[in-house]
Amino acid sequence: MATRKRHSPEQIVRKLMAADRLLAESQDTAAVCRELGVSEATYHRWRNQFGGLKAEDARRLKDLERENATLKRLLADAELEKV
Repeated sequence: MATRKRHSPEQIVRKLMAADRLLAESQDTAAVCRELGVSEATYHRWRNQFGGLKAEDARRLKDLERENATLKRLLADAELEKV
């Protein structure tokens, strides 16, 4: 069984840019996904999430999502302490 590999936001954006080049060469999506080493579901999820972003924008998005999750946890803890 293959191990699951996590890609950084920058890697995802680079792979999506490579996919755009391959699709412009009239390859089908399945062939592009095989070349990138990801499933079609992963490709489409990445396309929806990171479609129009540049690498630095994707990194900033992930940082903000992480910070938001931390703040939500802190707020929930503070609300529980009030009760």
